[in-house]
This record gives sequence, C-alpha cells and structure tokens, in this order.
Amino acid sequence: MDIAKCLTLIDLLCAREFPAAHGRTEHGESGPGYHIAELQTSGEFWEDDGTEREETAAQYEIDRDGLGERFADRWGPAEAISLHSVHVRTMDGEDIEQPWAGLSGHVPDVQLWRVPESGRWVALGVSQWDKELPFQLLGIVTETDPP
Repeated sequence: MDIAKCLTLIDLLCAREFPAAHGRTEHGESGPGYHIAELQTSGEFWEDDGTEREETAAQYEIDRDGLGERFADRWGPAEAISLHSVHVRTMDGEDIEQPWAGLSGHVPDVQLWRVPESGRWVALGVSQWDKELPFQLLGIVTETDPP
C-alpha cells in the first residue's frame, strides 16, 4: 500500500463536491453526501484453505491502522465505530442514510475522524463481502453523521 497516494486521494475527496446521484467513479463510488474510495484490493480466496485469507485479513487491518495513524496525527485519535447494529437496524427496515447503510453489509467497523476544516467525516474500514471474495481497504468521506 502506498500511504502517500492514499492520503492524497482522501484529501482530494475531502475537497471534491458530492454528486447529485449515486454512481461509480475512478476511485470507487460516490453519491449524495459521500465518496467511497477503494484504496487497496486483495485477490480472491476460492482455493484457499483459510491460511491466506487470515493472513490477508490481518495485513489489511495493519494497513488500515497505519493509515489511521497518519490521520490521527492530523485530526487526533480515531473514534472506533461498529457497524453491526447499523446492519441489524437496516435489515429490520429502518431507513439509515448512506453511506452507512450500505457499508454496514460488508464493513464490520470503521475508524472515524471529523475533519475540522470541512466538517466532513473521514472513515477507514476493511470490507469483505464473503469469505471467498477480496478484501478492500476503503476510505470514506461523508457529510452524513454516523448513525
């Protein structure tokens, strides 16, 4: 992972306007009030005995934490937020705003900072949709308060 590129991308997204409609971008996806950047993506695990997946999961958490240390130098310590209850509430039919509702289905928790200059939130999370599918380190920039 290239930390300098990730920091530059998050800075870009912090300054970029939010689109009026949901869609794919060159960095991931964006919608009204949020940008989600795919900072790093692993390979798939279809023929893995579990060892490679566990090692990759650990490495992605280390990478998230390393990038998070840079954000902590800028904005102070992260707030750790579990998205499990958000997922449960979404599945129960509660109307949770994006990006939080969508993230809760594949990102168990995030590290979260409030950017004083813009009032936006920056979050880092590790995504995996299913045990055979790739891990992704996601950078999220949003104006929507966490639920």
